[in-house]
Amino acid sequence: MKKLFALTLAALLSAAGAQTAQDIVNRVDAAQKAAKDLSFRVTGTATFESASQKIDMTVKAIPAQSLARVAFAAPDALADNVIVADKNEVRQFIFLTNQITVTPTKKAAANAGFTGLDFTQISNTASMLADYTVKLVGTTGQAGSRLYQLEATPKKGADMKARVWITEAGWRPTKLQMLNEAGKVVADLSISNYKVNSGLTATALKALPKDAQIIKQ
Repeated sequence: MKKLFALTLAALLSAAGAQTAQDIVNRVDAAQKAAKDLSFRVTGTATFESASQKIDMTVKAIPAQSLARVAFAAPDALADNVIVADKNEVRQFIFLTNQITVTPTKKAAANAGFTGLDFTQISNTASMLADYTVKLVGTTGQAGSRLYQLEATPKKGADMKARVWITEAGWRPTKLQMLNEAGKVVADLSISNYKVNSGLTATALKALPKDAQIIKQ
């Protein structure tokens, strides 16, 4: 699960239309730096421990502040959980216990819990992709509405791959697949409600239940 989510988020946030993989990374970096805020929803299915589970999460970020919020609706084990990350710390609200764990960013990056993700890099594509080899494997459609397919593979311990489809109309991801070492699709996800500059505020992104127990790690 750890490598699956790491590849998933890296692929989702590393894509934009271009002629080469490096062009793609450069374009998305430029787009993210220009955006005051961005948000999108990820839905679909993924296989964990031989069982297919529903995935539903909403990502919101303010790139200039390295601030991100991830809210889970599914799978059931994570429903209503929220992760908020910035340059200094990662705060994870656990709905079932009404607790908030607070972890320094550097520690969270090295020991990122159930996902293996450094959420502070959600709006820094170049940094997130530093340990991945990304290549452009396909292009379809006409000018103005081309669809680009990218493939991302970890440079070390590569046992999974991510494929992401990007539309030229708005340079946004539309679909993501994860493949295991045998080439079998283990996650099939759709990216929707992709928005930029919708007026998100840091206060709103950081908001968590005030009555929750704080646990510092």
